[in-house]
Amino acid sequence: MQSPNFVILYVDQPQVSGAFYQALFDREPVESSPTFVLFVLDNGFKFGLWSRHTAKPAVAATGGGFEIVFQLEKPDAVDATHADWADRGLSILQTPTDLDFGRTFVALDPDKHRLRVYCANDVEGTQS
Repeated sequence: MQSPNFVILYVDQPQVSGAFYQALFDREPVESSPTFVLFVLDNGFKFGLWSRHTAKPAVAATGGGFEIVFQLEKPDAVDATHADWADRGLSILQTPTDLDFGRTFVALDPDKHRLRVYCANDVEGTQS
């Protein structure tokens, strides 16, 4: 079986969401039209933004039903990313906190898709 290498988010305004993710990823999209924006990340993963108004078949779902996850190496990087994203004006759903799996926070994109940033606990149960 093939491994997934592409995710598409259904968004209200692809150009607005595209500008949001362009700043977040610090990279230009490889494709951009009024109804679709595509980024290719360093690991080859494709991240698309498709207008929920033009997607076929029609889309009923809205943001918030899953999370886009960013894993970081150190707990202090979680705090630094939180400070950076809060300064950029991202809506913060959960401030940095320690949960059973590690240090984490959750922000929202313009369409209310959840963006989780975390640093996993190491094998001994302490953070790396």
